[in-house]
Amino acid sequence: MSRKNQHSDKANNMTRRHFIRKAGTAAAALTAVGATTKHFTGNVLGANDRIGIGFIGCGGRSHAHLQTVHYLKTQKGANVDIVAACDVYKPRLQKVVDGYKAKGYMDHHELLADPNVDVVCISTPDHIHGYQAIDAVKAGKDVYCEKPVTHWRQFELTKRLAAEVKKSGRVFQLGTQGMSDPAWHQIKKLIQDGLIGQPVHAECGYFRVGDWGEVGMPIDDRNAKPGSELNWNAFLGDSPKRPFDVSRFFRWRMYEDYAGGPSTDLFPHILTLVVHMLGVTMPSKVVATGGKFRYQQREIPDTFNMLIDYPEDITVAVLGTQANDYPGTGARGSGQRIPVIRGWQGSLTIEKNEIVFIPAQGSKKKLQRFGIKGGEDFVGYWQKFLDCCRSRKTDTLSPMDLAYHVQTALQMGMLGLRQGKVARFDKTREKILL
Repeated sequence: MSRKNQHSDKANNMTRRHFIRKAGTAAAALTAVGATTKHFTGNVLGANDRIGIGFIGCGGRSHAHLQTVHYLKTQKGANVDIVAACDVYKPRLQKVVDGYKAKGYMDHHELLADPNVDVVCISTPDHIHGYQAIDAVKAGKDVYCEKPVTHWRQFELTKRLAAEVKKSGRVFQLGTQGMSDPAWHQIKKLIQDGLIGQPVHAECGYFRVGDWGEVGMPIDDRNAKPGSELNWNAFLGDSPKRPFDVSRFFRWRMYEDYAGGPSTDLFPHILTLVVHMLGVTMPSKVVATGGKFRYQQREIPDTFNMLIDYPEDITVAVLGTQANDYPGTGARGSGQRIPVIRGWQGSLTIEKNEIVFIPAQGSKKKLQRFGIKGGEDFVGYWQKFLDCCRSRKTDTLSPMDLAYHVQTALQMGMLGLRQGKVARFDKTREKILL
């Protein structure tokens, strides 16, 4: 799940965090939702057919999506409606219901049964994503799912979700909005065109200071207790059964039952870009190191490093810590640290707003620079998803098969770290081996 428009040309260069700052309290301007949403299953929609969107999860992450959809509707003329919302904590749900005049549910199955809901946006804790996404595509809904697509211990669920999405023909997009940046697609094309020769190595990562995204998660009510307004069992899902704990409920990213730290909270942003650029799928083996090197209050690592080998004879190094924010190569968008992609003939990276090709020793190629037109665009990312929902094309900017490949590598890393082993992938049996 990271968390993180102006008018005219600036609208096309907006990151999610920038959008949130600018959007402010847009919800206050909403009017009641009409009854014009036309439910659709597999048919191409016309411009006059309204798409009804339901939001599963009403926490901070969801508000970025709500504000974006509201902006598309009120400022860009998108024919969409925020028709429903769902959360297992009623006070949080009620704020969205009141602010957006949406119908409220505390059970996501009830929201999925609502005929006015065509598309769902899932912004719940990591360990619940996969189940809700499967339920959604089975109910005939298209899905925007926050990253990570599943929890680090849920490889079999990830595999099942990939199969269900494919079988259903529903549109799926993961919340890795860095994929809206044209730079990564330009680099992919340069690699495909043979500029760097045979790809052999890539490095990327995520560096920041602070555990504000974990320990800093707000506790809405320290006196909250399970009951009619808080469904603790629904929150637990398939995680170990435990007595209610207010910190676990509100600050769930601190705990390994529900989150994975950098490996699954931050690395999906950057590894998605690199896997896309290289065109690789499942790893052959993964080794990981790391742990709690600075912040001791949490269960999950604050420092995590992975080496991923692919059958194409490519190694990807993914490095990161929350104890220091210097990225080394510079930062760009939600993917943060700018990757370096190396091949036999040279390397590709980004300097300022240019893609740079650096020839390798012995190569006859020359240094080259390529301009980048545009940047990461969270509003555009949502628009592309909605365009796919309308046209019934499944080629979103971050589709399910890409999410499956990325998440498998991250799951292999986390499982290997916990057991002190090298994780291997059996492609024939589609299994992680430790």
